[in-house]
Amino acid sequence: MTKQLFYQFLRFAAVGLSGTAVQYMCVAIAMASSGKTAAVFGSAIGYLLGSVVNYILNYFLTFDSDKSHMEAASKYFAVLGVGWWLSLGLMSLFVLHLDWNPWLSQLITTGIGLCWNFAGSKFWAFKGASTKHSR
Repeated sequence: MTKQLFYQFLRFAAVGLSGTAVQYMCVAIAMASSGKTAAVFGSAIGYLLGSVVNYILNYFLTFDSDKSHMEAASKYFAVLGVGWWLSLGLMSLFVLHLDWNPWLSQLITTGIGLCWNFAGSKFWAFKGASTKHSR
């Protein structure tokens, strides 16, 4: 991994903390009110809400994109759509079928989603976008 790519990944992960905070808050609210099944759906709703914040921050801060929002957003949300299904599927598998702890499941799912979302954003959604953050 090049130094530039490493720093870009770190920026992507830092931006992702905002969306992750929204997602984890939704899981916490769902767990407090209804238990494990609600945690899976809370995670799914939180993923959607956090993705909007992450798009804006990634567009301007991580990738400093010069692409139109129509092109960048449609690709970005396609990547995140696959990530959403991945997250929902993994949370369902871990929590409902394997009876794992919802917080451990969410942590593992978040790590997998981070890698998927960065790769899809870097190599497709924002591919070719200008980057002021070169190192």
